Amino acid sequence: MRDSWRHFTAEFIGVFALVFIGGGAIMSASLSSVPPLVNAALAHGIILAVMVTATMRISGHLNPAVTLGFLATKRIGPVMAVIYIIAQLLGAVIAAYALKALFPANVAAASRLGGQMVSGDLNTLQAIAFEAIATFFLVFVVFGTAVDPHAPKVGGFAIGLTVTADILAIGTRTGASMNPARSFGPAIVTGIFEGQAVYWVGPIIGGIAAAVLYDSLFLRRGKDSPDHGAVEPK
Repeated sequence: MRDSWRHFTAEFIGVFALVFIGGGAIMSASLSSVPPLVNAALAHGIILAVMVTATMRISGHLNPAVTLGFLATKRIGPVMAVIYIIAQLLGAVIAAYALKALFPANVAAASRLGGQMVSGDLNTLQAIAFEAIATFFLVFVVFGTAVDPHAPKVGGFAIGLTVTADILAIGTRTGASMNPARSFGPAIVTGIFEGQAVYWVGPIIGGIAAAVLYDSLFLRRGKDSPDHGAVEPK
């Protein structure tokens, strides 16, 4: 039971930080001359890199799409996956309430508490595809840096950089959520649920696809063939 609380608390704090810092950066950009896309990309990437590194020893998912990828590859049990996702959603909602309480009401309303929105010239399938592809990259990097025992141990740095790159690439199209909890928290507090299907379906599809692909194709199950494995010094 104590172990469950440790995992729950780590996931709660990590997602709270992501929504508070990411949403706060978007809201603060409207009060200054800082480019909003760059501001959002850097804030999300930096805080995720830091919080993944800080929680990696305990959990380090901070995203339902990552947790479901772990569940699909049997790296986490169903009960623990539910605990993770509840913690992630609760952390996102509480962070959104904190933003609402601390920022001016007009800024909170105009920015939707830093929530994402889909560009009007995209249809639902296009928006889902954007989110699925971006999340695929994110979860692929999670497996390639944090899961693979033979991967370089770079903490959350590569994961944060992937989020930054994804936001710079598709932030103007869908807001580049890549994380159902990140979009769920502001939606609950503002009551604006536009695009929620996109922010759940796209990341879950992309996350599970990346997890299954990396787990089945790249993770070593035995000794590599000398003709096809990594080059080793003699």
